[in-house]
Amino acid sequence: MSSSITGTVTEVPKVVENESPSQYLEDIARQATKTERVLYPIAAIVGQEKMLRALILNTINPSIGGVLIRGQKGTAKSTAVRGLAEILPETEMVEGCKFNCDPSDPEKFCWECLEKKRKGTMHIGRRQMRVVDLPVGATEDRVVGSLDIEKAVRQGVQAFDPGILAQANRGILYVDEINLLDDFVVDALLDAAAMGVNTVEREGVSVSHPANFIIVGSMNPEEGELRPQLLDRIALQVEVTGIYDVEQRIEIVERRNRFNDDPKQFIREFEAEQEKLRSKIVKAMQMLPRVTTTRDNLRTIAEICIAFNVDGHRADIMIERASRTNAAYEGRERITNDDIIEASEMVLPHRMRKKPFEEEEFSVDQLRAVVDGKV
Repeated sequence: MSSSITGTVTEVPKVVENESPSQYLEDIARQATKTERVLYPIAAIVGQEKMLRALILNTINPSIGGVLIRGQKGTAKSTAVRGLAEILPETEMVEGCKFNCDPSDPEKFCWECLEKKRKGTMHIGRRQMRVVDLPVGATEDRVVGSLDIEKAVRQGVQAFDPGILAQANRGILYVDEINLLDDFVVDALLDAAAMGVNTVEREGVSVSHPANFIIVGSMNPEEGELRPQLLDRIALQVEVTGIYDVEQRIEIVERRNRFNDDPKQFIREFEAEQEKLRSKIVKAMQMLPRVTTTRDNLRTIAEICIAFNVDGHRADIMIERASRTNAAYEGRERITNDDIIEASEMVLPHRMRKKPFEEEEFSVDQLRAVVDGKV
């Protein structure tokens, strides 16, 4: 299992004068230790630009459809995803809603928000987008939520305990070791990703709630491949490897040591860069609706997908969305061929049709040749 880089700030009971050692130990056992989780700043990650770009593009435009990060152990996959939480923008939500309903989209309200709207008691708040972890060994009830049939039938109330999919609505759902998920979890993710709704049915009683989330998965290919149905649903894929530049490897170790010694001071060192990233994401979100795609852009995208022999038309749609988002991130209102190439490098590799017993490799040179009209 891969692990993210985090630090902790811990507070324990202080020794009081004239207090016996045994009493002090009892106080420690009785008093809960206060531990604050401190995440490694995403701006402090050395290298891995492609991975960071894929994560940021999905943050700006959730309709892209998620990202799969494939790579060796110890290449900052989990660190990057969890660190993303610190630069996510704030979003409006209905106060007190367990499903993070969007106050500007009443058609997707849960039953509680519909009732609040009817009574005129709905209040709007703001909260930072969240990264919600989905453990590989999570039970079905933990993922989709549990329904108390007896209470629902006898009392006629919504006896529903929300699960992870409810927490992830309008946020990021992170699945480490996504290739090791049980089949029932994969099925639940596929259904929710396709419909934007999570439905739980037990003994003829059905409960539904909104479940729109950005799915981010990470995996080590040495431990097995991802189920094809889920792979097809994830828009972008990036490969991460260890860095082979000596100076960068030294920098990685030095930064890790400084973070371990004083996490809060280390975070302060990178606060300006974190804020710069956060502001750039917010500006890109505001600019995205103004970014235009010309027919020539669409022709280029279609020619690329045909040349690389991809199945269906999902790749065309995802390349167009990622290209527009990349242009917005770079502060442009028009798509360029560089945007299309950047997006295609993340959309095509896992969608190319492969012949039996043959591994067809993705070629960036061929991609550029298609864009330049040489193929």
